[in-house]
Parts: sequence; structure tokens; C-alpha cells
Amino acid sequence: MVKDYPMIDTKKTGQTIKRIMIENGYTVKDLQHYLRLEAPQSVYNWFYGKSLPSLDNLYALSELFKVPVDEMLRGNGKYHCICCSNDYEKRMSELNLIVHKNPKR
Repeated sequence: MVKDYPMIDTKKTGQTIKRIMIENGYTVKDLQHYLRLEAPQSVYNWFYGKSLPSLDNLYALSELFKVPVDEMLRGNGKYHCICCSNDYEKRMSELNLIVHKNPKR
């Protein structure tokens, strides 16, 4: 039996970025300036799942929002593993994520 190839869900990822942006009190204009984008359309395209931020922009957003990149990315897979830290215990249980204790951290 062949498993489905795991892919990033662009729409869910965009919704997650938007939610985190709002929770942190930022606006689309703030992100545009921080990421040095010429126009805000890129950010709106992420929100609607039309495109994804570049790897560099994902990294910059993770620094701005103070969240790991993998917290912003959402896939089509059944399981999500986030190596736990105290900041994410409650959020992981709310999102029904599998907790993987990584002793190498």
C-alpha cells in the first residue's frame, strides 16, 4: 500500500500565519515593512493559500512572532510532531498534536 505524499496545506498555513499575526498585534502593513515586500499582496496571497512565504520569510516571521517555523506550517498528514517545550504544552493539547520528547535537544 502506497501512502499519500505529505504536502504543506497552503490554505491552512496561510490561516495559521494570519492567526499568529493577529494574536501578536501585527497588521499586514507591519509584515510588509518588516519583510521588505514591495506590496502587501504577497501577505494576502499567503492568507488565501495562493502561495507560501519563501523560506527566508518563514524564518523571519518565526523570529518576529517568536514561534518555530513548524508551528506556522500545516500539512495534509494525519500526524504532527512538535518537539515539546514548556511554551507549547497547552497549545499542543488543544491542537491534538502528538508530543515527541526529543532527548537530544
